[in-house]
Amino acid sequence: MPTRMRFTIWRPLATAATAALMAAFLSPTAAEAAPSRSEPVHSYNDAIREAVWVDTGYDGDGDGEDDRVAVDIVRPREPARQGRKIPVIMDASPYYSCCGRGNESQKKTYDADGDVVQMPLFYDNYFVPRGYAVIGVDLAGTNRSDGCVDVGGRSDIQSAKAVVDWLNGRAKAYTTRTGTERAAATWTNGRTGMIGKSWDGTIANGVAATGVEGLETIVPIAAISSWYDYYFTKGAPLYGSGPDWLSDYVNSPDARARCDAVQQRLVDGAPRTGDWTRLWTERDYVKDAGKVRASVFLVHGMQDLNVRMQHVGPWWDALAKNGVDRKIWLSQTGHVDPFDFRRAEWVETLHRWFDHELLGYDNGIDREPMADIERSPDRWVTSESWPPRGTRTTTLHPGEGDRPGVGTLGLRTNRGSESFTDDPSLSETDWAAHVDEPTPHKAGFVTRPLSRDLRLSGSSTVTVTATPTTRTAHLSAVLVDLGPDTIRDYADGGEGITTLTDRTCWGASTAGDSACYKETAAKTADVEYTVVSRGWADLGNHASQWRGVPLTPGKAHTITLDLAATDHVVPAGHRLALIVAGTDKDLIDPPADTPTLTLDLSRTSARVPFVGGTAAFARATSGAAPAASAGAVTPLDGVTAPHTTHRVPDGGQ
Repeated sequence: MPTRMRFTIWRPLATAATAALMAAFLSPTAAEAAPSRSEPVHSYNDAIREAVWVDTGYDGDGDGEDDRVAVDIVRPREPARQGRKIPVIMDASPYYSCCGRGNESQKKTYDADGDVVQMPLFYDNYFVPRGYAVIGVDLAGTNRSDGCVDVGGRSDIQSAKAVVDWLNGRAKAYTTRTGTERAAATWTNGRTGMIGKSWDGTIANGVAATGVEGLETIVPIAAISSWYDYYFTKGAPLYGSGPDWLSDYVNSPDARARCDAVQQRLVDGAPRTGDWTRLWTERDYVKDAGKVRASVFLVHGMQDLNVRMQHVGPWWDALAKNGVDRKIWLSQTGHVDPFDFRRAEWVETLHRWFDHELLGYDNGIDREPMADIERSPDRWVTSESWPPRGTRTTTLHPGEGDRPGVGTLGLRTNRGSESFTDDPSLSETDWAAHVDEPTPHKAGFVTRPLSRDLRLSGSSTVTVTATPTTRTAHLSAVLVDLGPDTIRDYADGGEGITTLTDRTCWGASTAGDSACYKETAAKTADVEYTVVSRGWADLGNHASQWRGVPLTPGKAHTITLDLAATDHVVPAGHRLALIVAGTDKDLIDPPADTPTLTLDLSRTSARVPFVGGTAAFARATSGAAPAASAGAVTPLDGVTAPHTTHRVPDGGQ
């Protein structure tokens, strides 16, 4: 698909030539008066609040009628009076009634006429006075919409795509859920930006992957790019439930009563074997990245153990391959919205992004660095591109050490083997804390202390050749920075933030919709190691990532584990470790058996993206090897064991 011309002031094509001609006669003062920032000149208190029901053109609940989805709208009154059309910011969500949105779990509230009083989050308070419409779409099967939730499938995506079509005059809407009076979006120019955290951001990804015209930009926060990767990773199950449970969790009471057939299709299409099915193909947005017309401003926590960083690397790379304009923020948090870890900078950046993408203002955001990365709590750095230019994949090889299970990691291929027995009661924190000890439940491989900083940026892979003693086995591989640091405590209940009592205000308020939200602060932990990246697999998927088979005990099998994308600097004096083990407690489910696995080190390796590539790694590890310790090794301190507190890609905290 040819790359679109972007980052220009948008104007109707019919007036473009006239505007260009007039520009030649403008004085420098007049030319400089072109707007670069929207200002809060419209009344939020007098804003128009209305609801329409958009016909999705899809009968998800099988009642013989196309489903209608509820669309709540807040828009400034003044532009319509002046005959000016305005752009739209849309958040399509399943959470507006069941679960709430944001750190304070806000839900939609309504007046006696059924018009929205409280629209969750700050978007309407802040952007409506600045000349935007903000709309909240109830996904099919939720709140006031018809249909059924199908967890990222056709019904979910069509719920929001149909609204974009309606905003651009290509779909029908009605003033009531069951009536015949039509509603037209005559007040908008159709230029739409979608935003949302978690499931909401996932819908933005999915709608963008349809290539729908009129969707100019998306801002997916902690969002899913392939639903298979939410539930499995190369056959290894990440949760003890499937999408049918999640659908039931968010479906409205009406939907639960009529959506049994959809529920059964979710059960049948997502077997707990971890095999790939047509259901997962429909919910894989990465494969359709070539259709994306919208720009993408992606935000994710590098320690998100709910919607994990595995959703970033493939999506980001596919968008890059297809020439999509992109921007990215990567934080040290878990599943947290940037409004709650970098509030002032987030509101300002989002404001400039929407001004540029939806209003066409030349404010320079397209010429700024592509990536913002949180290097330590509340300390951010930027990269002109991401991963940075000069990043090259380096192949690292594990080797035997002077004690069982405590090996080396370097550039040279080694012979030998290491064995470990799966213990489902242990997690990556247990392995890392005892990386320098010959424990029976993991194999650890460690570089010598670095003589200079070494930066990892992007996605890694670990290829393992392992001989199991049983017919089932799961594998985990983690990269660990061994050394003292202060990090956000992502394993804490707040996932790296603490919610305070003071409030700050971001936009205008009404009696029913306050723009004031509780402040937060970084929740930190002093640690002696940091898990940098993780990956998992069912060894039974060694022959195919799509289907698992029983293992042959005593036979070597080779599989590649995909580790999550990250951006991390291992400081001078620290060491980089690769740990290979079995079940990562609470992050994957255990296999049916309890295997012992023997690694063939000559056929096991890690491919890691370093800024500067192999030469950078060689320079950083060129110092003298440390002397072996003669005494007992003290376990290293880290965060508490990770635990999956969420069973849903929740938009709340």
